[in-house]
Amino acid sequence: MRQEAAEDGRRPEGFVPHTWYWYVDGDTYLGRIQIRHRLTQWLLDHGGHIGYGVRPGARRRGHATAMLRDVLPYARALGLEEVLVTCDVTNVASRKVIEAVGGEFEDERGGKLRYWIRTGR
Repeated sequence: MRQEAAEDGRRPEGFVPHTWYWYVDGDTYLGRIQIRHRLTQWLLDHGGHIGYGVRPGARRRGHATAMLRDVLPYARALGLEEVLVTCDVTNVASRKVIEAVGGEFEDERGGKLRYWIRTGR
């Protein structure tokens, strides 16, 4: 995975450098979150800088909000003053997570809600 984060690292064609973080409680895996170091046009419209997921058995306990909040300083260290986070229009839970961390709604594109979050908060 370190190769995926390096500018000249190995990753699939069209993928940008990105870093994964695992969210755990002791030995228990709760979820993961990814920071994409820059945006392509597709990521600008659909995917954003950050993607995350919480395992089904750990949902609805605030983990996604904590993960997103906790990863912002790492994004800032990459030089990102603000990050784009998107979610499906129908994903109310993810929308609430993004808004709880300070996401500012910009628009909807192709069924995705787009929010910007300042990393210095």
